[in-house]
Amino acid sequence: MSTKLFTVVSSSALTCLKTFQNIPTRGFSIGAALLGSVNLKGRSFLTLKDYNSDEIKTVLSISADLKHRIKHEKQYLPLLQGKSIAMIFEKRSTRTRMSTETGFALLGGHPCFLTSQDIHLGVNESSTDTARVLSGLCDIVLARVYSHSTLEELDREASIPIINGLSDLYHPIQILADFLTLQEHYGSLSGLTVSWIGDGNNVLHSFMMTAAKLGVHLRIATPKGYEPESSVLQEAQRLSKQHGTELVMTSDPMEAAHGSDVLVTDTWVSMGQEEEKKKRLKDFHGYQITMQTGSVAKPDWTFLHCLPRKQEEVDDQVFNSKRSLVFPEAENRKWTIMGLMVSLLTDYTPLRPIKF
Repeated sequence: MSTKLFTVVSSSALTCLKTFQNIPTRGFSIGAALLGSVNLKGRSFLTLKDYNSDEIKTVLSISADLKHRIKHEKQYLPLLQGKSIAMIFEKRSTRTRMSTETGFALLGGHPCFLTSQDIHLGVNESSTDTARVLSGLCDIVLARVYSHSTLEELDREASIPIINGLSDLYHPIQILADFLTLQEHYGSLSGLTVSWIGDGNNVLHSFMMTAAKLGVHLRIATPKGYEPESSVLQEAQRLSKQHGTELVMTSDPMEAAHGSDVLVTDTWVSMGQEEEKKKRLKDFHGYQITMQTGSVAKPDWTFLHCLPRKQEEVDDQVFNSKRSLVFPEAENRKWTIMGLMVSLLTDYTPLRPIKF
């Protein structure tokens, strides 16, 4: 089927980062000049919409550098010694809590974990007052919240960086891990095609705010009525046009998977949507990723899922296969949150230029 970017051609069809080593690699390169020109210290990280291509590449570059030095070279880098982070969790999580808490401690800092039982954000104390109090008690805040507006209020009133650990609108720290994982596997990001098959949710929104900036084509399949937010789609279309990448929207999973390098999905029923489970399972029938889905993708296609996973989203054959990168992806949540926190709190520059 011939297509045009951002043009609807049918009711179901189109609207149209090797890690650093001193060896040749394909893809974009982060050198000393670029790293020296990008300074993110003091910035907040609410959405990747606010970060340009060079800034995202810098965070990924620092993440890869920290992973190499700490994991592989066994170096101790107390880059955050004397600093503390407040971790506000309205919603539970395995990967976000463990990656942030262990990562901050590994860098010499002190993490403080605060649940809804420890801190009554916006209930017994306003978000405004909480932001001002925490600004005097710690150096940075990561908040995992229900409403994105809570993050925006914290950011308006705080004098320290605020990191979005997840909101109803975006999940940007997950996307950093996803793209570092793909860079490690493929050797570069530019020119890859990623296919999202599932709900038009916060993870997809963050993919849409990032992919084009890294030269990645994005093909999206969602059931009717589960499309991404229109404002996010409009911005993604603008970014795709600006960076010369393809953005495809469809309701056909096989169409989205066609010619793809990477198949991605996520939960169909997020926390807070439990009452919708029966309807959602019915509406997402046919969206499970299987080897049949992959049969129309590229021969070396891979699979990502941010976890936790349910079998209706992806079958065991794909999830447990060598094509599945879900556990390296989960580990990279740690290295990318470490890279992000170091970027926002220090003037750290990797020891050597990094090629992605």
